[in-house]
Amino acid sequence: MWAASCLASCCASCTCGLCTSAAAGISRRSARLAYCGLFALSLVLSWILREVAAPLLEQIPWINTFTRTPPKEWFQTNAVLRLSLGNFLFFMVLALMMIGVKDQNDKRVSWHHGGWILKIVVWAVLVVLMFFLPNVFITIYETLSKFGSGFFLLVQVVLLLDFTYAWNDSWVEKDEQKWYIALLSVSGLCYIATYSFSGVLFMWFNPSGHDCGLNVFFIVMTMILAFAFVVIALHPKVNGSLLPASVISVYCAYLCYSALSSEPRDYECNGLNHHSKPVSTATLVLGMLTTVLSVVYSAVRAGSSTTFLSPPSSPKSSSSKPLIEGEIESGKNDTKPVTYSYFFFYLIFALASMYSAMLLTGWSSSTSGTSEQINVGWTSVWIRICTQWATAALYVWSLVAPLIFSDREFN
Repeated sequence: MWAASCLASCCASCTCGLCTSAAAGISRRSARLAYCGLFALSLVLSWILREVAAPLLEQIPWINTFTRTPPKEWFQTNAVLRLSLGNFLFFMVLALMMIGVKDQNDKRVSWHHGGWILKIVVWAVLVVLMFFLPNVFITIYETLSKFGSGFFLLVQVVLLLDFTYAWNDSWVEKDEQKWYIALLSVSGLCYIATYSFSGVLFMWFNPSGHDCGLNVFFIVMTMILAFAFVVIALHPKVNGSLLPASVISVYCAYLCYSALSSEPRDYECNGLNHHSKPVSTATLVLGMLTTVLSVVYSAVRAGSSTTFLSPPSSPKSSSSKPLIEGEIESGKNDTKPVTYSYFFFYLIFALASMYSAMLLTGWSSSTSGTSEQINVGWTSVWIRICTQWATAALYVWSLVAPLIFSDREFN
């Protein structure tokens, strides 16, 4: 009980300063930034608990229920999952409260923008309470997190497609020769970068003297996908463009690299790890910071996307039906509609909480790795490869769907 109280007080002390300083004067415009700050804080706390909480969790009887104490890595994973569960419940409750918000006259709009001291207190209480739950709840959440993280990655892919199509349309609509030249130049550079980087991957992850057929398959598949994208996009019957195909190709190449670099350090075909030194604290901090920024950006971008997640009545949304509909429809003429879906905004943060926990625990695939390795292991490899294949499938579908469903309108 003493260890649990100590751990709870540590979590609470990290947020008490926030209650009086950061929450006092948050305006309507800065509300989204405040949620980002709270989410980033949760990730930093997760990382801290991952490094220091294991000895405390070992002393808590309802957590360490084993006749033979598990390795340190099990308690590190358990600490991250418990904080992540509190974070998930906080954002999920807010998401459920915001279902059906359509216009600014809804009193729940003020709940979204205000009440920050109460929100931070509730968040801290939820996080602390998670450390009093039996392990079975954490095991269930761990399983659900893998599915939630997969959905979060799919949302990222949809947002990337949204971005590339919007970028292409903005340049084409200018209808000037210099913009067409710019479009062709960027597309060419992207394809040069894709195939050049693929060649580098062959050198890094296919060392001579080893049978690295799986790595070769991943790299060759990436190159085939890049070639297939441009062939399909430029087909006379497909209303495609070169720029989205090239950008998606670069992203697929990045996913291939991310997958291969996540292979275990002792794997003979991971050439990077054979020449790398042990991970330093500075490298871990930089890696964690990059993870925080990327997850926060994805959550904010997804939650406030005006093409995919905004209500059709939003002034910034297109006239066509979005691919992912929000909970909000056109309001009355005498009301001012909200500019983005509050429900999806919180939902994406909840899913991002699951995703960040999977990153910090290596998708909970093993408890035998060292604490210096973040997001390393065969589960991480296959998650990224499957994300690459899902990206390719969604992009190809966006090209061929208008041919299959010719009676429907597509952006």
